[in-house]
Amino acid sequence: MMNQINLFLTALMFYTRIPVPRSLAFSNERLNRSTRYFTFIGWIVGGIGAAVFYGLNYILTVEVAVFLSMLATVFATGSFHEDGFADFCDGFGGGYTREKIFTIMKDSRIGTYGTVGLIGMLGTRFLALQALPALFIPLVLVAGHAFSRTMPVIIIFTSWYSREDELSKTKPIGKKSKNSDLIVALILGLLPAAFLPWQLMAAALPIALFITFLFKKYIERKIGGYTGDCLGALQQIIEVVFYLTLLGVS
Repeated sequence: MMNQINLFLTALMFYTRIPVPRSLAFSNERLNRSTRYFTFIGWIVGGIGAAVFYGLNYILTVEVAVFLSMLATVFATGSFHEDGFADFCDGFGGGYTREKIFTIMKDSRIGTYGTVGLIGMLGTRFLALQALPALFIPLVLVAGHAFSRTMPVIIIFTSWYSREDELSKTKPIGKKSKNSDLIVALILGLLPAAFLPWQLMAAALPIALFITFLFKKYIERKIGGYTGDCLGALQQIIEVVFYLTLLGVS
């Protein structure tokens, strides 16, 4: 039990800005095993957004409550996935070779592709969420954050980490571990969506898997595998797709 708690706290430390005990030991092996709780982190981040929306919706408009709930989730993760999405847009949008893509993604400055990508992604997320019935938005936030983290886990277990030793970022990244970790991550990622209309998962799951398949083929062709920025980008894409799908079937 203590080992599982440590794995969860490792995931919490790496994927969010939520404080964990300073005594928590870190190792690459523990980080890899903590991938099993990556989708559960979606419960927590989505739960923060849901709590903010639920509280503010009583005193503010739905639009403002949605916007502030989005900000809360961004602050909770330290813009972790948004940063990856922006780097992905800049790198793959402006780089024509593997080396150039890595060079651009390593640059801490945001470029035109990243700026336009972030505006488009955040704007679409906001428009989709605020168009949903207010009663369902808290659950949708939890389900969306959990579900969207399922697809990056699939990439981790079906592809390989592409590293450019001299150009890649030095921050660690979770990699493939035991198959049991994949099973736990999938269950935790899909479970919240079970409380939404079944038509949503009937549409969202095959769409998300198809997008993930195309995304995997694309990054493997361009850079030979995935990076942390690629995983963050996929999480953002699938989250928006999840909301749009729900909007389409509702």
